[in-house]
Amino acid sequence: MYRGEYELVGNELSMFTRKLEAQLRFQHIPWRWHFKTFERAPDIEARAGTHFIPVLRTPEKWLIHDTIALGPLLNDRFSETPVIPATPIQRALCFVLEDVFNHWLGRVAVHTRWCYPDNVSWVGPRFGANSVLDRSIEEPLSDEEIEELTPIGKMMYENFGKNVCEYNGVGPDQEESVRADYTRMMTVLAGHFAAHKFLLGDRPCLADFALAGASKAHFITDPVPLEWLGEHRDMLAAYCDRLYGDHDLRDAQWLLDDAVPDSLSAVLDYVQATYLNFARANISAGLAGEKYYEYDYGFGPTRARTQRRLNMARLHVRDELEKVGAANNAGIQALLGERGILTHYLDD
Repeated sequence: MYRGEYELVGNELSMFTRKLEAQLRFQHIPWRWHFKTFERAPDIEARAGTHFIPVLRTPEKWLIHDTIALGPLLNDRFSETPVIPATPIQRALCFVLEDVFNHWLGRVAVHTRWCYPDNVSWVGPRFGANSVLDRSIEEPLSDEEIEELTPIGKMMYENFGKNVCEYNGVGPDQEESVRADYTRMMTVLAGHFAAHKFLLGDRPCLADFALAGASKAHFITDPVPLEWLGEHRDMLAAYCDRLYGDHDLRDAQWLLDDAVPDSLSAVLDYVQATYLNFARANISAGLAGEKYYEYDYGFGPTRARTQRRLNMARLHVRDELEKVGAANNAGIQALLGERGILTHYLDD
């Protein structure tokens, strides 16, 4: 590979941009921000072949936009600081939980950002900081800049936010369900992080970057999800600080002998009750050519639009599970098989 600096093209309020940032930081890969400003957008999209963010520009001048592909690529390039465990049980959980957090957290992220007018007004100037002023949201905005950039929030709501909430079945009428599930998820995570720094122990993996990306871009940043955190605010802020703060965790280790934390069982129970129902119904309807599907994650039927990418991601995880012989591994069967999670990924 070529030596040199990587450019992270994206936005600080994007969960997948923040996901990739977390990996770049943990692996101590030389990188810098390249905000996707409104002015740069046409050229970036023409070169990358997509309007999605993030895009990573490598020293070879490659432009790669899919974080699912980028995670393993950077793991292999900077193998002295691995983010994918080598042992079968930990490796299987790494890829399964990455998939879960990639696709489940977006629902609450878009709902809390776009379904509340005060939140829309707040994010407008912050999007503008990156997209118009080409500077970080960490830099204070003047009163004049806030006034000038606030309309960006409404513009983005009309062009994107309103529709994406409807497509995901998390419109304003779903506040009670979304908030209750958010609290349920944070309670489970708080129980786990009370004893462990990351999902698999003291060292982060790809799944941590997915969870941290949504948390940094949305949950501890936007006013609405931050308020909803309640007693879990400090827990999630501390978790994010471990990845985005000035820490060197490269010598930290996953648990010995392919063990996983006992508290991860509660996380997997949550996955079984929520994401698994969502993914199965979504993929089944999509493969049948249906535009919409229904599922229940504990609060009655939810209707949403099918997503083709979900099955592509499932097949990616299936490949990884097959590499470690998941179907014949007693430890993986105990954690994933008995909950129906393994069948979801391994079935044709």
